[in-house]
Amino acid sequence: MPTRHPPIPRLWLMTDPRLGDSLWTALERLPRGSGVIFRHYQLPIAKRRALFAHIAKIARRRGLVLLRAGAEPMRGERGTHGRRGRGLTTWPVHSRREAIAAIRVGADALLVSPVFPTRSHPGAPVLGPVRFGLLVRGLEVPIIALGGMDARKARRLKALGIHGWAAIDAWTR
Repeated sequence: MPTRHPPIPRLWLMTDPRLGDSLWTALERLPRGSGVIFRHYQLPIAKRRALFAHIAKIARRRGLVLLRAGAEPMRGERGTHGRRGRGLTTWPVHSRREAIAAIRVGADALLVSPVFPTRSHPGAPVLGPVRFGLLVRGLEVPIIALGGMDARKARRLKALGIHGWAAIDAWTR
């Protein structure tokens, strides 16, 4: 693995505005070395930066890897999600075609979703374990399962070679 970025975490929190104050609980529940992907796209840039700075402080204290989604660079980021940048690069993937394109642009890890039904996208079609397995088969990058995930569901996917899993709600229960 290149030394230009931290190790790729196995457990991830996707920030989401609907977390509200439970965001702080979720950040405290993540084990050391876990990853956080900061999204909060809807916030005006000044509020977005302030929230990111607060999360970055917690991430440093707790040994979390903080990535930024969105175009605007943030102080304290350890990488990016969905675009090339400095540090670790993760990429959202919903199909085999997107996976191959992400690998070609240099993604270090793929977040493949939605594996299971999720509150983030109610009623959206899901991959399920079989289609998920077919999508990720033979890909030469770490795969992070996303969409309705928790530790129990991650164990179900372990045989498919996942590197880890990401969630929103699993960290607030």
